[in-house]
Amino acid sequence: MSSELPLVSVVLCFYNEERFIHASVQSVLQQTYPSWQLLLVDDGSSDQSVAIAKKYVADYPGKITYVEHDGHANKGLSASRNAGIKLATGQFVAFIDADDVWLPHKLTNQLSIFSNHTDATVILESSSYWYSWNDLKAKDILIHVGVAADKVYRPPHLMLALYPLGKGAAPVPSGIIVRRTVLDKTLFEESFKGIHQMYEDQGFLCKIYLREKVFVSAQCNNLYRQRSSSLVSSVYETGKYDTVRKNYLEWFERFLQQERTHHPKVLALVAQAFLPYRYPIRYRYTVELPRKGKSFIAGILVKLGLLHYPKK
Repeated sequence: MSSELPLVSVVLCFYNEERFIHASVQSVLQQTYPSWQLLLVDDGSSDQSVAIAKKYVADYPGKITYVEHDGHANKGLSASRNAGIKLATGQFVAFIDADDVWLPHKLTNQLSIFSNHTDATVILESSSYWYSWNDLKAKDILIHVGVAADKVYRPPHLMLALYPLGKGAAPVPSGIIVRRTVLDKTLFEESFKGIHQMYEDQGFLCKIYLREKVFVSAQCNNLYRQRSSSLVSSVYETGKYDTVRKNYLEWFERFLQQERTHHPKVLALVAQAFLPYRYPIRYRYTVELPRKGKSFIAGILVKLGLLHYPKK
């Protein structure tokens, strides 16, 4: 490990990921940036992923560490990320999900950005939504973080611009890297458990958006594996998205009150997001019906040849 390069602590949390964890760990081992430590945080797995993780620890002593909760408990993804963070000794901390993959220059590129933008404390990058891992005919989709890239954003711009309050695409955890000092005051919310884990990254990111100077990069150095068995897919398929979203909004509202946040535009977007849950009739008449009316009118104009949609 080079003593001249700043250390990056990589936090990889896993729960029964024997099918994919090997590829994720290998993608860290293949990084062109050499100064890193990898923390494999086991969230109470019962499959062979435990043995796979411990084998890597034996093969790479001093570089890879195995971490588990007391009693081999299952505490959820946020608690597991925090357990890894507590043992991180690097100047920077990066996250990779146990079914995702980094491209070899990921850390090299992001450390270069930090070097060139010393005011930035967090970097978010684009992601490749990875469908072809399971079907070579499937097309991967490059999703950029939903704002103009290659610049630093001050609070609360990203909170207004990106999902879940704004319209822009949010980053994925495997594309996030932060200065270690950020995590002295900002951790993941451990109350997001079960189906509510769908929003565990958003609970963390909203704190980042309101507290930190964030560099949004156009680079894509991560493959975000898409699979039907994911939590996100399950939440949508079982019709529980509104339950999960409402839980997040209620938590975020309490967080803003605790932080005494007074950004008027943020508070206005929160109030708007609550409309379908707190004021469903008002939402129906002020949002849903006008939206359907616009779609209906647009359809008529298309049929009359007065409106043309651009070809894809």
